Amino acid sequence: MTSEHQSVSIICTVRDEADNIAALIDSMLAQTRAADEIVINDCQSVDETPAIVAAYAARYPQIKLVRGGHNISSGRNNAIRHARGPIIASTDAGLTLDPHWLARIVAPIEAGEADLVGGFFHPTPRSLFALALGETNYRRSSEIDPATFLPFGKSMAFRKEVWEAVGGFPEWASHCEDLLFDLAVERAGFRRVFTPEAVVHFAPRSTLRAFIRQYYFYARGDGRAGLWPKRHALRYAVYLALSGLLGIAISQPHLRALVGALVGLGVAAYTHAPYRRLWPKLRGRPFGERLAALVLVPLIRLAGDTAKMIGYPVGVCERRKRHASAK
Repeated sequence: MTSEHQSVSIICTVRDEADNIAALIDSMLAQTRAADEIVINDCQSVDETPAIVAAYAARYPQIKLVRGGHNISSGRNNAIRHARGPIIASTDAGLTLDPHWLARIVAPIEAGEADLVGGFFHPTPRSLFALALGETNYRRSSEIDPATFLPFGKSMAFRKEVWEAVGGFPEWASHCEDLLFDLAVERAGFRRVFTPEAVVHFAPRSTLRAFIRQYYFYARGDGRAGLWPKRHALRYAVYLALSGLLGIAISQPHLRALVGALVGLGVAAYTHAPYRRLWPKLRGRPFGERLAALVLVPLIRLAGDTAKMIGYPVGVCERRKRHASAK
């Protein structure tokens, strides 16, 4: 059974996005499939974000500015509560939408093939560091297993009744709220599909410090939510083994060549995919820039892993405290 052209609401929650909110709204208005409604929730901004959104709302009646929430989960829930459409298309601040994004991301729902749809996201770097970061940490859609891909809040669509059935986005979660929502939808038995052609564009972090901070909070969110314990345990095990190998190389000089070869093979395996993605993007750039970008790949890997290994146990401790206080 299909249901064509149901009312669709694009929702987004924002905080202090005055430098980029206009670009996002412009891309919302430029969709080949026009949204019936655009609901933008302001979550305690102290800059000009609400004024910019209000100015758009005065010109375009389909845009609605609402206010509420204390984090991205509660802000997103508040936007959905104010949305009239039975189909919700969710995105985030700091992005721009491909002109075909809305048409493509709601198509499986309108065709009766899915209850939750995951779109994809492409990096649009603004610096050499951001280019290296984008190609190191973000896979191509061809590298994704559609059966296991969990949609991100910046590019997803779902039936509003699905959101209601699972209790919305978990408002205790400051990060990973979209993955927790996905898992709740999965447990409830709803259908999920991956539509890589529904693309949003984002700018990767422009500095190593900003990237480390981002991944620290991601991992802390994993720890608070109890997500991916095996994946995080494997990361600790790998670095523990690496430390052991380095210790052997220091204490056993005759084994240094062997240890060096093993470490080199490990690094090559860990950076192969990023280098494969990055190298074509470096064509035509000066030799110095190409060399700097190649050097950045292992540095980004190491920095990201370190941030995760610090953030995850912090989140685990916070989860235990939250559970203890709830008893």
